[in-house]
Amino acid sequence: MKAIVYFEYGSPDVLQLREVEKPVPADDEVLIKVHAAEATKSDCEMRCSKFAVKWFWLPMRIAMGISKPKKQILGGYFAGEIESVGKDVSKFKIGDQVLGAAQLRLGGYGEYLCLPDNYTIVLKPNNMSFAEAAALPFGGLNALHFMRRANIRSGEKVLVNGAGGSIGIYAVQIAKAMGAEVTVVDSAIKEEMLRRIGADYFFDYSKENFAKSGQKYDVIFNMVANSSFCECVQALNPGGRYLMGNPRLSDMLRSVLTSRFTDKAAYFAFAGEKEEELLALKQMIVDGKIKSCVDKIYPMEQAAEAHRRVETEQRLGIVVISMGVE
Repeated sequence: MKAIVYFEYGSPDVLQLREVEKPVPADDEVLIKVHAAEATKSDCEMRCSKFAVKWFWLPMRIAMGISKPKKQILGGYFAGEIESVGKDVSKFKIGDQVLGAAQLRLGGYGEYLCLPDNYTIVLKPNNMSFAEAAALPFGGLNALHFMRRANIRSGEKVLVNGAGGSIGIYAVQIAKAMGAEVTVVDSAIKEEMLRRIGADYFFDYSKENFAKSGQKYDVIFNMVANSSFCECVQALNPGGRYLMGNPRLSDMLRSVLTSRFTDKAAYFAFAGEKEEELLALKQMIVDGKIKSCVDKIYPMEQAAEAHRRVETEQRLGIVVISMGVE
């Protein structure tokens, strides 16, 4: 089978299209013919072993390989079709169209992927293409986790900082579905897209610091690692909640102190990416409450260009790599 592989850490140019051995499912696994996979910011960070949150570097380097990557095929979020199942699998059948998360097992950048049937894999909604389905799990699961953690109530004011990334795009839509008034912060080129998916107000971070605007919010969801913890907390209303998607170690400590000694709360708990959460997202897609926003679809041969698109932050939505089947 064909797969996008890399054998050393570095720029997008380390990605290569190679023939590799097709995996064979174990008794409790499914073999998935991958149709599409999201090119995530996480993929880019793992590829070059450089992370927006600096303390991620050591644990990720230990997990992924000290001097070179242990797993040569990236891709944690995918959509495809069940091609075969192990003898102990009853949850899926051959021909099922699915989407899901491969966790740190990765492998979504290949034409075929084997995963245990108890991983976060669900049937694909009929009203999504494979590319749209591949664009759902990463951003959707993380956004749903944080929006639920915020316990958003109808009429509350929510701000999403870094709203134009995979997670932010779904956070905006989920917050709107929960009845919130949503303000977003990102670059000017993303304003139209973000307003189209429901943003009520927009800040161009290059021109204005939202935290110094005088506006107050009930919930701030921050995806920008170098944001000021103090400024964000000060921009909250009494009883407000501050959620961090990319927390620094110092911010993690401050969150504990803030939650314990003030009338505000700060959280950094990472998403568990559970099946129940993906099923909830699927229902929201079916009901038309949220949608995938695909920026560009690249063939496997242009995986390096897909990563460059993600890294330059010029994307107007989610970047997807197609395995040539739709």
